[in-house]
Amino acid sequence: MRMWSRSLLLASTCALAMLTAAQGQTRLADNSTAPLRGPILAQSEPAERVVPEKQPYWSWFRYNSSVLATWKIEADPADSNIVHAKPTRLGLASPQRKVLVLYPRASSAYDVSITKIFNVFEDKLLDAEVTIANFKLDDKLGQEQIAKAEADGYDLILTMGSESTAWLWSKYKNGKLPVVSVCSKDPVVLGQSPGYDQGSGTNFAFTSLNMPMDVQMAYVNELKPKLRNIAVLVDSKNLSAVETQSKPVVEYAKKRGIRVLELSVNDPANAQTELTKLVSAATAQMQRNDPDLKNSLFWLTGSTSVFKEIDTINKYAGPVPVVAVVPEIVRDGDSTAAMSIGISFESNAHLAAIYSVDILNARAKASELKVGVVSPPDIAISFRKVRDIGMTVPLSMFEAAGTIYDYEGKAVRVDGANLSKKSN
Repeated sequence: MRMWSRSLLLASTCALAMLTAAQGQTRLADNSTAPLRGPILAQSEPAERVVPEKQPYWSWFRYNSSVLATWKIEADPADSNIVHAKPTRLGLASPQRKVLVLYPRASSAYDVSITKIFNVFEDKLLDAEVTIANFKLDDKLGQEQIAKAEADGYDLILTMGSESTAWLWSKYKNGKLPVVSVCSKDPVVLGQSPGYDQGSGTNFAFTSLNMPMDVQMAYVNELKPKLRNIAVLVDSKNLSAVETQSKPVVEYAKKRGIRVLELSVNDPANAQTELTKLVSAATAQMQRNDPDLKNSLFWLTGSTSVFKEIDTINKYAGPVPVVAVVPEIVRDGDSTAAMSIGISFESNAHLAAIYSVDILNARAKASELKVGVVSPPDIAISFRKVRDIGMTVPLSMFEAAGTIYDYEGKAVRVDGANLSKKSN
């Protein structure tokens, strides 16, 4: 397993930014130097600007608006399920590389991931056009995209989400183009990689949203050293979450004599109603061996249909803390988990983007890259929620947390950096 620290990821980006600035000053000082890229877009015919929310792709493809400062993003005129993105710094020049990103559907997790990928590609000055295609997990549409990518001279495919990764693995293992997984769960548990400390031996390079279970549970033990009950919340239809985020926790806890309550949502469209019954019943069961509920917790997996109902879960969990494996579920305000211990969509996407850049620049081979896991985990804490439920946070976890929201639910630390409050 290739363990990547968040500080290393940030340091590589900062170092490149300083180098880029120095190079920019050199070019400005030498007027005879030809532009690094093509003519600027301002020299071409100005196009009518359409706000992203009104684009035909917005129902399935979204990103942070800050991306538009460095990328030109356009819908394919012939297909609303295809989007083309090109760095504005390229101007009218043709990109040197072509990247295809395969989406299975819309997801807020993918919005975070693609935003980070755009940012890293820009930081690395990657000369690449990025095409994003929503193949809707349709075999025919997916095969058409692969064939077109090969015919049009694409250089790399990014699979967005576990569903896309599983589909492409079954259809394109040992294919012509290198593939990098992003926003996808543990490839070893899912049988896609032979081991963490070795490459796949195929055209696939894997990254993982999961962290080693013993490491993750060590943090849980620090939070609740006398843990008696753990209720695992998962979408039964989300097979990757079941296999990599639910079953391992269940097995780990049972081996250590911890009572496990498996709470599975069977109909994602009816998740709120199901969770109302499941969580309230679980809280009542926890009180049988933990009357004051001080040694119990809810374990929230990365199932979108489940974690988007965080308000419902909190309502019926009462004083029992909700701990998520996805850091993005801890956020400002009241609609938040109390804490998260896991790998964020953003950190994982950052690593996947670096893998992609290294492969495109011939610094690495997809077949040889070890499974990419960011370590230590992204810990996020909402002290507003912590106070509401009367939970205690160990000092060591407070110090290790990269993201913290204060008692008012406002961010005071983000990505390890403390935010200064503005004085009135």
